[in-house]
Amino acid sequence: MSETSPNTLQYRVDGPEDAPILVLGPSLGTTWHMWDRQIAELSERWRVIRYDLPGHGGAPAYPASSVGDLAERLLATLDQLGVQRFGYAGCSVGGAVGIELALRHPQRVATLALVAASPRFGTADEFRQRGVVVRTNGLDPIARSAPERWFTPAFAAAQPAIVEWAVQMVRTTDPGCYIAACEALAAFDVRAGLGRIQVPTLVVVGSEDQVTGPAEARTLVAGIPDARLALVPGASHLAPVEQPAAVTDLLAHHFATAWHDTLAAIPAPSAPVTSAPVAPVAEIAPAAATEQPQATGPGRADPYQAGMKVRREVLGDAHVDDVLADGDDFTGDFQELITRFAWGEVWTRDGLDRRMRSCVTLTALVAGGHLEELAPHTRAALRNGLTPSEIREILIHTAVYCGVPAANSAFRVAQAVIQEETTPRA
Repeated sequence: MSETSPNTLQYRVDGPEDAPILVLGPSLGTTWHMWDRQIAELSERWRVIRYDLPGHGGAPAYPASSVGDLAERLLATLDQLGVQRFGYAGCSVGGAVGIELALRHPQRVATLALVAASPRFGTADEFRQRGVVVRTNGLDPIARSAPERWFTPAFAAAQPAIVEWAVQMVRTTDPGCYIAACEALAAFDVRAGLGRIQVPTLVVVGSEDQVTGPAEARTLVAGIPDARLALVPGASHLAPVEQPAAVTDLLAHHFATAWHDTLAAIPAPSAPVTSAPVAPVAEIAPAAATEQPQATGPGRADPYQAGMKVRREVLGDAHVDDVLADGDDFTGDFQELITRFAWGEVWTRDGLDRRMRSCVTLTALVAGGHLEELAPHTRAALRNGLTPSEIREILIHTAVYCGVPAANSAFRVAQAVIQEETTPRA
């Protein structure tokens, strides 16, 4: 047993100590138990290491700032175990971690399997809005809707115990770590880098997956030079749970045939090992290339690229796309100016965090009576971490210093935005 540090992940090991290493990564909101029904067969031939995301399954709640951060924490965990090369299979965000490992540390990954994965998960706006919902309402709305995203209707109806297991698994996740994972997925986009993945890759997707479906899987196969596609009939997003035998067979065949080298095994006893004593929520019941900024002067980079990145992160892709689409020869220079200076020069400064900048911006907009700008910046404030109650206090404060009529109008605008943003979407 060992304590999990902020730079490592909670893990469990099964299988012979002298076998090649196979790492299994979980989906967002799940624990290592999502792979329970693969372990019996896979651990006969491999030493299987499963890990939990931060704040999942009782793991310490050290939020990760990016998918790359998760990949580095996993690698640090494997380093502690003495693992050099390994095979890797990951589901959803676990698949994203596998992609990052293959891109950042290709010498460590021998072969790869991506289950219900994508080079870009939906849109950044969708995941940031999900973070707003969790920050406002907790994880219960996400937990209650998880079975609809994870399983086909027929499976959910036939397996109520597994559905309840899934709901409880999400409910017991640390909200801050879940929000951080949403932010990490919002920023994840490796479409331009897929061609640099040089390991044999199996892409597995459920035929009924509405989250990362066959279209996303085909994008992976088209971009990764040595990749093949496997479609699992009658499965949705959590295919390893819904169709365990089919997924197990696919993984076992892939790792048996694609393995090129003899991989180092960890010096550990053959009994299961865990990184810390964890009381699991439940086990599954048996089923009946970044562009470089241009220099504008000696030693100084053009702030436009950084400004556009921050502008999109704060206001959302949809809003920025609409503004830019409405631009023409008359307004184009102005849009470039505010991207470069407001967002690239001011919002990127280290002196205030984004929450504080949102507080200042909301107050200034109320004071100036700029209600047309208040709605997108209320939405931005929620995504920057302010809660509805904090926004309410800001607006009450403006009533004293900016005037009651201005605050009254601001409350109407903010109330509509908050109601829209904090209501879970189907």
